[in-house]
Formats: sequence, structure tokens, C-alpha cells
Amino acid sequence: MKKIFYLKTCDTCRKILASLPHKEGFTLREIKSDPITSEELEEMHRLAGSYEALFSRKATLYKERGMKDMQLTEADYKNYIMEHYTFLSRPVIVDGDSIFVGNNKKVVEAAIAHLS
Repeated sequence: MKKIFYLKTCDTCRKILASLPHKEGFTLREIKSDPITSEELEEMHRLAGSYEALFSRKATLYKERGMKDMQLTEADYKNYIMEHYTFLSRPVIVDGDSIFVGNNKKVVEAAIAHLS
């Protein structure tokens, strides 16, 4: 799989996409208009090692629901990601067996180095 999952209304996602070299051959997936499938989430989970690694604690719904005080399981993380697109940390860049999740500076630098 060679896909980049992002949100088009996210300025950070747009900046990261603009900074990525050699995006040719990648499918760009806007997750609000074209939600991820359970198969895609399973593949991301396999590569990332956990659903928690794919989960965004920056999501507005995370704060609104008071989830920081909840004890979430891997099954909970999976269900929330499938329930609403904002729970997926983004962008997610999948290149074969490599995955880069989120907008942390080190993750973005690693993705750029990988694609260079």
C-alpha cells in the first residue's frame, strides 16, 4: 500500500504534504470525504504495532467527551478511530512496510528522509 491519509481542512497536513518529496505513486486519501476502511485500519495497525499509536489525543471529540480520564483499551482505540475520522492521528503515510503517523517533527523528518 502506498497511501497518504490526511484531512484537507488541516493546515498542518497541507504543509506536510507540500514538504514531502517524491509523492508520485501514492494515493492521497482525504479521510473526511473518503473514510478509511476496516482493512486499511488493520494494515495500519499491523505496521504501527497498536491502535493507540494511530489514535489522536488532539481531537476535539477527545476533549469534549472527557476521554483523558478514561482507561481506553486497544479495542476502544480501534472503535473510536472507525467511529469518527478525527480520532485518526494524521497524516498517516504508508509506503509498503513503512508507516509514519502524525505531525511530530521527528516523524515528519523521518518520512521526508524515507521518501528522498
